[in-house]
Amino acid sequence: MTQSQIIKDGILRETQANRQETFIPTDRPQNHAANLFRLPNGQLSCVWFGGTMEGMPDISIHQSIFDEATQTWSQPTIFADSPERSEQNPLLFNAPGGEVWLLYTSQVLGNQDTSVIRRRISKDGGQTFSEPHTLIDEPGTFIRQPILNLDGSLLLPIFHCKTTVGQRWTGNKDTSAVYISNDMGKTWNITHVPNSVGCVHMNPLELDNGQLTSFFRSRWADAIYQSNSSDAGKTWSEPRATILPNNNSSIQAIKLKDGRIALVYNHSSVTNATGRRTSLYDDLEDNKTATVTTDERQAFWGAPRAPLSLVFSSDGGNTWGERIDLEVGDGYCLSNNSTQQVNRELSYPSICEAPDGSLDIAFTYFRQAIKHVRLKL
Repeated sequence: MTQSQIIKDGILRETQANRQETFIPTDRPQNHAANLFRLPNGQLSCVWFGGTMEGMPDISIHQSIFDEATQTWSQPTIFADSPERSEQNPLLFNAPGGEVWLLYTSQVLGNQDTSVIRRRISKDGGQTFSEPHTLIDEPGTFIRQPILNLDGSLLLPIFHCKTTVGQRWTGNKDTSAVYISNDMGKTWNITHVPNSVGCVHMNPLELDNGQLTSFFRSRWADAIYQSNSSDAGKTWSEPRATILPNNNSSIQAIKLKDGRIALVYNHSSVTNATGRRTSLYDDLEDNKTATVTTDERQAFWGAPRAPLSLVFSSDGGNTWGERIDLEVGDGYCLSNNSTQQVNRELSYPSICEAPDGSLDIAFTYFRQAIKHVRLKL
């Protein structure tokens, strides 16, 4: 598909047998980091961030809701927060007690070590939301994956964006942790994932045997990592590399109704790279002078963000079946520039199972749009 064929009208159309697709409406040049979610009334909702470019202060959270009757996504609601900060990585959650939470990060430019977690609350099923407040005020806290509800025990996976004093954030020191609440989100306790440097976007799932497993993006662009917990997330094993590659870009996994795990990711790694970026935010003028150290392992930025692939596991992630490529391309991501249509990544997938067993998948398309694909497998 060429740039001119990105028509953001939100109408879901059949493009081939057992596949429908569309681009969710938006008028912003950059759109990224979608998360799909079913609201209490069953409606499919998508949240993402949009604006000029990731890290810029005009980046805000967007929400669109899908109408099954008309097979159309709504025009987005835009949640503008601080005019001096970039709001990113949104997620929704049906909280105990009937509220819907909208969580997202808030940072200064490309400095992820300044990020805090903000929250808006909906009392009408996710149709409208309150003014924001800070949920986690520890600078450098970032989110990406949904909250896991274990019979009222809430697990919020986070990662800490850490830096060396006097240097810009580049991802070299990031680690993962889980905030746990047993009082409906009033208070939270943190548990750290041991030896998780470089493992981010923690994606915890509850398996049929009651154990937890979690998958991670790798800053080293080598492989998807996996960690396990046998005590409801209070402690975790050290993350270990799986057989699946990772390109230092987001993944997402869910447990299906039949017990299998479905995982969407880029089947790409550093071995596919033809170039390298200094950092995620080197397009921003403020980050041109980012310092790279030589005494610590360096995060790898720039491995192609394509193809976008889907795999299934029937044994908790120990083995994976045949790969299905959902979208292919060169995945060029050595620049985040959407205004000049430089970027061609297919990335940051989100996956949701429909009541009829079909799969809804949303992802970043060239950083210009959020593409929605519905599959009947």
